[in-house]
Amino acid sequence: MAADARRPLLTVLFLGVFMAALDAAVVAPAIPALREAFGVDNRQVGLVTIVFSLCSLVSTALMAALSDRFGRRTIYLLDVAGFALGSLLIARATSFSALLVGRAVQGLSAGGITPTASAVVGDVFPSEQRAKVLGLVGATFGMAFLVGPVLASALLATLSWPWIFYVNLPLALVVFILGARVLPRAVADRDHPPFDTMGVLVLAVSLAALTLGINRAADMALGRTLWPALLVTAVAGLMLLVGIERRAPQPVVPPSFFGTRQLRTTWVLCVGAGFGMGSVIFISSVAATAFDLPPSRAGLALLPLVLVSSLASVMSGRRQATVGARVVLRTGFDALALGSLLVALVGDRWWGFFPATLAIGVGVGVVVGGALRTLVLDEVGAQERGAASALVNIGIAIGNLLVVATLSALADAAGGGIQGLRLAYVAAAVVPLFMRVWSGRLRQGVERPASATA
Repeated sequence: MAADARRPLLTVLFLGVFMAALDAAVVAPAIPALREAFGVDNRQVGLVTIVFSLCSLVSTALMAALSDRFGRRTIYLLDVAGFALGSLLIARATSFSALLVGRAVQGLSAGGITPTASAVVGDVFPSEQRAKVLGLVGATFGMAFLVGPVLASALLATLSWPWIFYVNLPLALVVFILGARVLPRAVADRDHPPFDTMGVLVLAVSLAALTLGINRAADMALGRTLWPALLVTAVAGLMLLVGIERRAPQPVVPPSFFGTRQLRTTWVLCVGAGFGMGSVIFISSVAATAFDLPPSRAGLALLPLVLVSSLASVMSGRRQATVGARVVLRTGFDALALGSLLVALVGDRWWGFFPATLAIGVGVGVVVGGALRTLVLDEVGAQERGAASALVNIGIAIGNLLVVATLSALADAAGGGIQGLRLAYVAAAVVPLFMRVWSGRLRQGVERPASATA
């Protein structure tokens, strides 16, 4: 594809990813309004996030497999339309149950947008440019989380909570119209092998059980017997999936994804990247506790982190083309470890808090930027890029779930408050240090495997 034709294509991809990320960023400020509007408690309103995350995680592999099978254009447009439908259902909801249905539709659709966009990049751009482009895609997440809270606060102050979701409709319309024009069309192929229905179902059940199990583990009071059963179900389901995928003509998670050291190493790094990304969730709590800030203002302490994260994502994509993914990822995990240790040691002082958040911002931008996706896209064939990109998302999502469960449990065990948060961030520093060592298993330099040109 010519360079001039790639610009409108990138616009469509960036806008779609931005739309999905923006929704995650605007929901948090709306939680108090939703609780009041529907008369639910804090435990119930938490389902707004849990339902979206669960459906998004479950749909990621399914949508990616469908994009490999029927083309990126069809599935990307389907996801954008579904996201708009979910937003409309939420905005028009007259009961909390109806709102959760809308969130489920949103999550099922959002789960396919980012991996499909990443697969399009793998299809269209040569291997030496993928890291840079995927770094820009990663930066859109930072932009969304920078714009999201401000936009949500303005809409809540001037209109009402449904407008937070109505705003998705014109954006989705623009993405759909432009996407229909510029996204590459699939080559017709009538000889598809049977769809891996059993693999999709087992994967969905396993991921659902894992998601709910980890969230139960974060709060033992919610069920001392339920969460272990969920985790056992998740492990058993994944073991069953291995046997199913080995026999499937076109598996949703091809066994070849674990056939090379490079890929096996990368999947572990994806979980570590998600763990580092998720550690940001308690930074505003540190600010509120240490500096006696009201919750409405504590979130503003994250703005420098988000801005630096966006810049680091772009810069790391450019640097990877010259020094390779191993060096880039080590830099990112070093920054995460340093930032977490600074939070633990001097995060209760302004002169220590801001350098700590900036270091974490750099780390998140680097490890969740384009490096991991580029590694995967360079290692798999053209017909597997959608599924491989989805597995990156799943790994990062699992890391996010693990860090929330782990850090919240440690903070509560230490009595909460600043002392508990300090202990949590000591633990948060250990994982990126391990990932730094683990990244040494990656190939050194920027050499490309033969599949990169497939």
